[in-house]
Amino acid sequence: MTSSALDVRTPVITPARLIALIGLCCLALIAGAWFFEIVWGLRPCKLCLEQRLPHYAAMGLAAAGLVLARSAWLQGLVLLGLAGLMAWSTGLGLYHSGVEWGWFVGPNDCGGAAAPVAAGVQDFMKQLQTTRVVACSEAAWRFLGLSLAGWNALASLALLGLALGGLVRRRSA
Repeated sequence: MTSSALDVRTPVITPARLIALIGLCCLALIAGAWFFEIVWGLRPCKLCLEQRLPHYAAMGLAAAGLVLARSAWLQGLVLLGLAGLMAWSTGLGLYHSGVEWGWFVGPNDCGGAAAPVAAGVQDFMKQLQTTRVVACSEAAWRFLGLSLAGWNALASLALLGLALGGLVRRRSA
């Protein structure tokens, strides 16, 4: 490759690619949460479900941004929105981790996801006997000492860094 073929001013990671990367990472995090819920049977608590909201919003914003944000200004606005959503997600993950470690008091109504609707009285009685209440203060699973809430906080913090890095790079260009 000749030196004229390489343009040093052309960034490898464009704002559009960064938006797509953040959206896909959020999709992967949601897919992981659904995997743990459906395949491994880990029922989410109220805080677990709340932690998914910024990722759902980020996937939608990233998709809309890829389709609609053609100017550098609009792409910067999308990156700013994604940074805000990832800051929200990081905060939720830190709070939930703190509740699990006993550093913070969790919500009073943290009892888990709703059970499926019973078809009749027999099914309802069986559900009452087999329903397991999921407390926000108990980590359902840990890997390397961190719960899923902790891993969500770290992943969201990394995505926040990517979005802010894209904003800084865009401003300096």
